[in-house]
Amino acid sequence: MGGGKPKQFRALRGIPVFIRAIMPFQAANCVKAICVVVSEEYLHSAREMIEKYHLDKVVRIVKGGHERQHSVQSGLVALEDRSADIVVIHDGARPLVTEALIEDVVMAAYTHGAAVPVLPLPDTVKLVGEGTVVRSLARSHLRLAQTPQAFHPSLLKEAYERHGRHGATDDAWLVEECGYPVHTVEGRTDNLKLTCAEDWVVADKLLDDGSGPRVGMGYDVHRLAASRPLILGGIRIPSDLGLDGHSDADVLVHAVIDAMLGALALPDIGQQFPDSDPAYRGVDSCVLLDRTNQLLRRQGWYVSNVDCTLAAESPRLSPFIAKMRAKLAGVLRVEEEQVGIKATTTEGLGFVGQREGICAWSVVMIRQIG
Repeated sequence: MGGGKPKQFRALRGIPVFIRAIMPFQAANCVKAICVVVSEEYLHSAREMIEKYHLDKVVRIVKGGHERQHSVQSGLVALEDRSADIVVIHDGARPLVTEALIEDVVMAAYTHGAAVPVLPLPDTVKLVGEGTVVRSLARSHLRLAQTPQAFHPSLLKEAYERHGRHGATDDAWLVEECGYPVHTVEGRTDNLKLTCAEDWVVADKLLDDGSGPRVGMGYDVHRLAASRPLILGGIRIPSDLGLDGHSDADVLVHAVIDAMLGALALPDIGQQFPDSDPAYRGVDSCVLLDRTNQLLRRQGWYVSNVDCTLAAESPRLSPFIAKMRAKLAGVLRVEEEQVGIKATTTEGLGFVGQREGICAWSVVMIRQIG
């Protein structure tokens, strides 16, 4: 997939992939408890995200193993203290699973002992060896297996005790090795597993409601004054002068907030957070940015990207740009690559050039969460 971060933790239309994968199970009436299995380095991040999205059916978050079967075993052990009629296993990289498919698989497993969703193959399948076709396989009896896969707990436990060390690519395989029949239900073509970059494009398209993106523009300026700290992009910058204002006067963050509000066609920052309100005296502007982002998300939108320009004669801002980008990305819950910040001077011209003030422009694109 690329991108550095594991695909399960990347945001798909504003929501992490593995959170999207959990949400339908959270909503399904047949699901009583969820165990999330993740690599050790992401345990804390997973816990924070699950709390943020109020996924209260998640009762365990446990460390996985090197192979898929090790991770599944960790999840099964974590739920041993809970009696269950059916155990369901789902890939964290399948974010578009539906409640209906979950219900179908659970009911089929309840009746037959084991169930897996499958899809017919659209293309002819060739068995290949050393670069040549060995033979063609009759696709009428071939199917592509998906998750969620559901099982009676005793059956799955036996499968793992007898064959858990095999390099099986799904749990139904282990059950089959025990000689038990696995019932099939009709899968869904949109229940895709994110494997390569092209899959990401398809998933994004499937979530698109056709409304298209929106763009907002923001501008702000503050006067420079003595005995004030200089805060830009949430970062304190060494300077003999700071920006004057009711809040911390972070001109860059204010421009971003106005751009976000503009994209929503809402009143500007002065009306949302008026300087006549003592609650905002000296407030960290990143707090206001977070509140604006929450407002954005409540209305079903997320920030797709931000581009900003700062105009200041001094101090030199380029050494602080990376920290500003990281700060804004963290508050907006986006990747740093989605935040652009540039700094320039006015070569001694105007109020910026005379060190009377600093100004900032921002353009923000938002898209519907879907």
